[in-house]
Amino acid sequence: MVNWMLLAADVPVSQWWITIGACLVAFTGVVLFVYRTRDGIIARATTKEAVRQPVFILLMALSLLLLVVNTVLPFFSLGDDIKMLKDCGLATILISGLLLAVWTSSTSIANEIEGKTAMTLLSKPINRRQFIIGKYVGIMQAVFLLMAPLVVVFFLLLMYKVGYDAREASKEVPEWFDSERSAFNAERLDAALQILPAMLLAYMEVAVMAAVSVAISTRLPMVVNIVSCLAIFVIGHLTPVLVQVKVDGLEPVQFVARLVATVLPALANFDVQAAVATGSMVPPTYVLIATGYCVVYCSAAVLLAFVLFEDRDLA
Repeated sequence: MVNWMLLAADVPVSQWWITIGACLVAFTGVVLFVYRTRDGIIARATTKEAVRQPVFILLMALSLLLLVVNTVLPFFSLGDDIKMLKDCGLATILISGLLLAVWTSSTSIANEIEGKTAMTLLSKPINRRQFIIGKYVGIMQAVFLLMAPLVVVFFLLLMYKVGYDAREASKEVPEWFDSERSAFNAERLDAALQILPAMLLAYMEVAVMAAVSVAISTRLPMVVNIVSCLAIFVIGHLTPVLVQVKVDGLEPVQFVARLVATVLPALANFDVQAAVATGSMVPPTYVLIATGYCVVYCSAAVLLAFVLFEDRDLA
């Protein structure tokens, strides 16, 4: 899947509202389905644990501070401050969600196994697979609770930034509301709507990394898990480059590059920051393709977690 194949498409805004609504309904449906099973007990406990820990509050506060500071901070980009704000804001929210997912999986799985808490929990009528699924769903729900307010604030700050930059450039400042249409001003709204597909893809990227982190946490301690996830995150964004590079006479190098690109997640598929920064609206078709890849890879990573955790000695 190539990021640039669909970026120039002209996408009606109505299609995006339908896509966003469908994604929210699907996410809510999965959570409600899990909550009806014994997995939901683990999921609720994991979410509460993640939200109450200081890391959640710290990431929320730092992210909000960075978003606000970047909004009023001049980038000296010769009129492209909004593009820079989009790039910085998307990176801030993505990194915050990723850190929370990896940290929570380490503390709620690896530490519970090492501290013998998992053994006590599994002595109840909850099997190991329910334990893994509940932990993963709980982690993703905590990430949603972190990213959702940040996206709303970022959305409003982008709308404010349009007027702020116009005022700084001594241009006509667009109104917040269009009285004729009884809606937000189109100029402000268009600049903010472009981040929505990028935020959906960023959440999928965090979902993939969270599944990988859960699988690693079943066998390795926190420090190793964090370092491993950092390495996978970096390599995952370089997989397209690894595949395209051709070294004459070094077939083993090319084979290893293809193997790494196949086994590790292709996180570059979720990176559309360049498209958003240039003002393009990513079409729903691309997001649906990325969603399919996310579901398949997350399922494979969770299945790997089942295998690794099935014969793990908890005593």
